[in-house]
Amino acid sequence: MPSPAPLSQSDLHAFVADGVLIRRGLVPDRLLQPAAHLVDAWMREHYDHARLTAYTNQTFAPDLAGHPDLLGLYNDSGLHQLVTQLLDPAPTVPLTTAQIQIRLPDGAEQPVKAMHVDGVSCPHLHPEDLNTFTLIAGVVLSGSATGEAGALHYLPGGHERMARYFAEEWTRGQAAQTPDDIARQEGTALTARPGDVIVMHHLVPHRVGLNASPVPRVMAYFRIRHADHSRLAEAALTDPWLEYPGLAALAADTRPRS
Repeated sequence: MPSPAPLSQSDLHAFVADGVLIRRGLVPDRLLQPAAHLVDAWMREHYDHARLTAYTNQTFAPDLAGHPDLLGLYNDSGLHQLVTQLLDPAPTVPLTTAQIQIRLPDGAEQPVKAMHVDGVSCPHLHPEDLNTFTLIAGVVLSGSATGEAGALHYLPGGHERMARYFAEEWTRGQAAQTPDDIARQEGTALTARPGDVIVMHHLVPHRVGLNASPVPRVMAYFRIRHADHSRLAEAALTDPWLEYPGLAALAADTRPRS
C-alpha cells in the first residue's frame, strides 16, 4: 500500500484556512479502473431512471456501497493515511460504505444541488434529523476535468462562516441549509481528472450543477466520522475544530483576533 508524503505545515495551514486538501493522481489505475468499471456496469444493467432524484439525493448504486473495489479506493490508495494525518490523534469510526455520485450529461433532468452542508436540513431527512460527519474524501472515477462538467463546487474558508451561522442564526428543524450570503456563491470548481482526490471539512459548503459535457462525471465519496461523533455532532456544527484535536491549536493561532 503506498504511503503519501507526510503533510507539511503548509498543507496543514491550507486545510485550516480553506477546509480543503486536493491531491492529484493519488489513486493508481490498478484501484481506479476496477471501481470505475463496477459503477459503469451498474449503470448499464441496474440504473432506474425513475429513481434519479433518490440517487442524486443519496447515492447511485446503493447495492454496491460496501463493495471491496470501492472501499479499496480509500483503504488501499494512501487516502486513508492522508485522512489519518489530518485527524491525528483522534480515532475514527471504521469505514464500511462508499457513496457514488454521478452527474449525468445535460438533458437527464437531474436535480441541481444548491450550496449546502451535508446532513443538515436535507430535503430527504426529517427536519430535526442530523446526518453529519467529520470530513468527506472524494475520488474522481471518470468524467471531464472542466468546471461545467458536473464538477463539485466548494467555498474555500466557508467552514468558518458556516460555524458562525450554526451558532448564531440556525435553529434545528429549519429548512434553510445555508445563510443567504453563502447560498448565492458559485464556489470553486473541482477541475480534476480520474485518480485525483479531494478531502473536505464537513462544514465547507458545496454544490453541484449541470453536466454540460457529453460524458458522466462519477465520484466516489467516503464520509469519515470521529469515533465519538454521535456525541459531538451538534457541538461540531459551531466548533469546526472540535473533532480535529491536532489542528485545534493551529486554527486558534491563525484565527483573526476580534
